[in-house]
Amino acid sequence: MEIVAFGVQTDERPFLERAFAGRHQVRSLSVVLNRDTAPIAHGYEVVSSDVNADLGADVLQTLAAGGTKMVAQRSTGFNNIDLEAAADLGMSIGRVSHYSPYAVAEFAWALALAVDRKIVRAARRTRNFDFRLDGLMGRDLRGRTAGVLGTGRIGEAFTRIAHGFGMDLLGWDLVENPRCAALGMKYVPRERLFAEADLVTLHLPLTDDTRHLVDAAALAAMKDDAILVNTSRGGLVDTAALVRALKAGRLSGVALDVYEEESGLFYHDRSLDVIDDDTLARLMTFANVLVTSHQAYFTDDAVGQITQATVTNVEDYLAHRTNENMLVTRGQLPAVAR
Repeated sequence: MEIVAFGVQTDERPFLERAFAGRHQVRSLSVVLNRDTAPIAHGYEVVSSDVNADLGADVLQTLAAGGTKMVAQRSTGFNNIDLEAAADLGMSIGRVSHYSPYAVAEFAWALALAVDRKIVRAARRTRNFDFRLDGLMGRDLRGRTAGVLGTGRIGEAFTRIAHGFGMDLLGWDLVENPRCAALGMKYVPRERLFAEADLVTLHLPLTDDTRHLVDAAALAAMKDDAILVNTSRGGLVDTAALVRALKAGRLSGVALDVYEEESGLFYHDRSLDVIDDDTLARLMTFANVLVTSHQAYFTDDAVGQITQATVTNVEDYLAHRTNENMLVTRGQLPAVAR
């Protein structure tokens, strides 16, 4: 069988080809799956998508009409997929329920340290042989407070690193993680976390309940010199409210690996284009803001695990088996996806 994979990064392609070698052929495409590119999948029973794919009802209908019966998404998040529509069409939808949490947690810390110690600004200066320290003063993190929203696998990995730095730990989640509590984390209402944390980091899925969790009220509650890091989903942060807070001179640093309107921007070279997203354009003008393009997961360890899980999802679909990654199985919607 030949599988078509959309949104494949150059460095990701050999991982996919090796993982499927001896099983199936893979047609790797750099274009993202959406309503314009969905017709490419005509005749392919199995399609693989990336995190920025548009798998709304209309796209799924186009795929189904072309013979697609299974979509294997190479990410944990699935807020971009209309699961009800997929079930109505009798399709199967798989994702990757987990992969190396250290990839994301370590990158979140890289971002936090970069904005705290002004590393990007310093590197730009020294490349121009400007070795002044003006405006580059950071802060020790030891003894300060890390606020972790979402203490699952990735949040726990972040917490362990924070504990190693000697930080006080505040957490917020629907279910407390006893391993985080054992490190000294105190679970508190999120309003208190926003008010007391020097470093706020987000490790939550994007749902109706978590969309714009960091809104104007949350930003107003945060310390003027707090650092905000988001390596989870862009929609967790109300970007317009964040821009207003930054314009008011608040927050000492913001590091975003995700953006709520990133689809069509991230993973593309738009350097010669006119960017009509005024909110993102304004965000990028702040010297204390660092934006990267959804790369926190992008290590050989994590990508290897993601591709292996994708192979498992495809093989289980073909063998009429199910597993923890399946969100829809031949039109049946498991309780976890409801």
